[in-house]
Amino acid sequence: MSANEEHEVLLSNQPAHLWRRRKLELMQWTERDKHTVSPKRTVLWKGVEVDTELVKALSILQKAGMTTEFSCAGVSPLDEPVDHSLYAYVTLVQSEVADQFVRYALNRMRNRLLVTLEAERGCYDLSSFFIGHNRSFCWWMEHCASQFTNRNGSSEKSVV
Repeated sequence: MSANEEHEVLLSNQPAHLWRRRKLELMQWTERDKHTVSPKRTVLWKGVEVDTELVKALSILQKAGMTTEFSCAGVSPLDEPVDHSLYAYVTLVQSEVADQFVRYALNRMRNRLLVTLEAERGCYDLSSFFIGHNRSFCWWMEHCASQFTNRNGSSEKSVV
């Protein structure tokens, strides 16, 4: 690995049959015709353009003491196929509360969630594991963030 390459640690534990399903979904996505049904919907949030479906989750995460760097959903493959992100994702800056949230989300979302830790940058990338599940990923992120903060009462308490 060169000095410029980042070391990523896979924190999710999907079984082999789900990795095969994901690969098949990717191949099907790249080969099928794509037509725009509606444009990608974004809003300006904290000076950054983000997908409207992620705004509430990002706001809850921020209120819980987490810093987000990037987010993208392109919520449905039928929305804007050119701008569509195959995997909805949220990037969290690593911190004690982010560590706790990641463990909580992995437990709640299980095989729906793919998490990698970019150790050198100190960032978690949380993404939808399955292609075309962006809208459900956004819902799950919002649900987990809300449940996490309700369960803790504050970001000071441990969820482990």
